[in-house]
Parts: sequence; structure tokens; C-alpha cells
Amino acid sequence: MPKRIMERTQVPNTYQIGEVCQILAKDNPELTGKGGCWTIVSLVNDFTCTVKMWDSEYGVGLQHLKSYDYLPAECEQIKQISDRITRVYSDSLEETVKSLLQLLGKVNRPYLTVVEEKLLSVLELEYERIP
Repeated sequence: MPKRIMERTQVPNTYQIGEVCQILAKDNPELTGKGGCWTIVSLVNDFTCTVKMWDSEYGVGLQHLKSYDYLPAECEQIKQISDRITRVYSDSLEETVKSLLQLLGKVNRPYLTVVEEKLLSVLELEYERIP
């Protein structure tokens, strides 16, 4: 009797550019410390996405992403927050400041609270790099 070969079907990549997702670090050492953070899809490939976080862009497999299913306006709000954090963030910042920016990048809602907004504004005034 011949062996049956089961075809392994790949799940199609349904993510879209601009979509906000949560990072699922799992066993990926490049994503250590990034688990739970939100990220924005910047490029869609067959089985991976390039995503933008506050500190860099990463190429991640689909198993490391989970969509927040935000509305387009909410995705735009997250993009604006991400851009603000990116302008402030650098490796030369004090650890406390880096930790605060990282925590803002883990907020699992598409807006900052009044206090979070004030904290980010203070950091922008203190550290923002002039483009």
C-alpha cells in the first residue's frame, strides 16, 4: 500500500501594512524583552512581516504576531505614539527613561492616559532629537 503524503498547507499572511499587532516573543531571542509590546506592520511577506517598534524594525514570523484588530483610526493613533517614542528613544538614554518608553510601547490600548501623555511630553521636551 502506498504511503500517503500529507501536504502541509501554509496559512496565508492576512496582516496589512499599518496594522497594529502584539509581539509574542515565544522562543525568538531577538524578541526577548519585547513580548507584549505593540508593533506596526510595515511590510507584508508570504510568511513573515517586517514590523516597526520604538527602537528598530524587525522581521518576524507570523507565529510571533497577534493582531489587536484596531480600527484604522486607532492604528493611526498608535502610529503617532510610536513615532513620538521613536524620536525620543536612543541607546544612550538613562535606563529609567528607556524603561518608561518601553512600558509606553506595551500599553494595550490605542491611546495614552492623561498622565502617560504628560510623561511622554516631558521626555520629548528633554530628549527629542532635532531631525
